[in-house]
Formats: sequence, C-alpha cells, structure tokens
Amino acid sequence: MRRGFGRLLRRAFAPDVPPLLRRANEMFMAGDYAGAASAFEQLARAAEARGGPRAPFFHVQAGRAFVLAGQTVTGVDHLQRGLGLFAVRGQLGKVFNIGNRIVGELRQRNLTKEADQIAAYMKTLLPAFDPATASPSPAKKPTLPTHCPSCGAPVRSDEVDWMDDATAECSFCGSPVRGEN
Repeated sequence: MRRGFGRLLRRAFAPDVPPLLRRANEMFMAGDYAGAASAFEQLARAAEARGGPRAPFFHVQAGRAFVLAGQTVTGVDHLQRGLGLFAVRGQLGKVFNIGNRIVGELRQRNLTKEADQIAAYMKTLLPAFDPATASPSPAKKPTLPTHCPSCGAPVRSDEVDWMDDATAECSFCGSPVRGEN
C-alpha cells in the first residue's frame, strides 16, 4: 500500500528533469546520435546503479542512438540490456511492445542480423508470453503528443504508464503528459 501512495505522489508532481536528459533528447532529435548515445549511456548506467525505474528506457534509447551512429554492436548490447531489465522487473508487455518496435526499426535499416539477434533474445525472455492474454484491451485512450513537453523524449502510448484516462507518465522523466481526444 505504501508503494502505491508514493507512486501517486511521484505522479502528482512533475519532477525536475535532469539537464543531461534534455540534452540527450535534443542531440537525438538534431541527429547527433553519437553524442546522444553517450548521454543516454551515462543516464542508463546511473539509473541502473541506483535501481531506478527508468534505466531500461535509457538503455533502449542509448541502443537506438548507438545503432544510428553506426555502432551496432554496442547498440545491440544496450537494446538487449534494456529489454532484459524490463523482463527481470516483470514488465513482459514492455518487452513485447518495445522489442517488436526495435526489431522493426532494425529491419527498416536493413540490419537483418541485428534484428534477428534481438528477436531471438526476445524469445528467451518471453518463452510463453501471449500478448492477447497479458492484459485486457485498454479503453480508447486519448492521443498523446509525440514528445514529452518536459524532457523532449518520444512518447508512445503502448510504452507509457497511464495515470488516469487522459494522462500518461513520461517513461523517461516521469512528468505527466496530457492526451487530447
């Protein structure tokens, strides 16, 4: 019960967004993938060291940035680390949704070997996972902005935690993001 109360308090107030997170998102959006990769890697390591809930998202974003910077081996390592952290935390729906998006992005870039590697890794994490029975179909949710107004991170409706029927929590900074109908 205490855990839920703390989560409600955390969600009620927009947290201070670390400047490094804002910079990382700005670099990513500007196409400075090497700079963004380094920043997201630093955020991921720090969050993971303190057991932070955002570590998997930072690893995934670091992985995407490394891949886009041409460092596919390091990128795949971070992508797998992020997916593995989701699995360890019991967030199998996120492994499924985010992992499939990653595989699709890699295939779009003709990185078939890397896409196959991620797909095979997902099978080890989700051996008996059935997305149809994982959770009930959510009610129609409002359309979210494409980026968080607080930190600039991408916002995807299948990856966020919904606070209520109209508000989601940014996966990167925890700020509330209001949707529109």
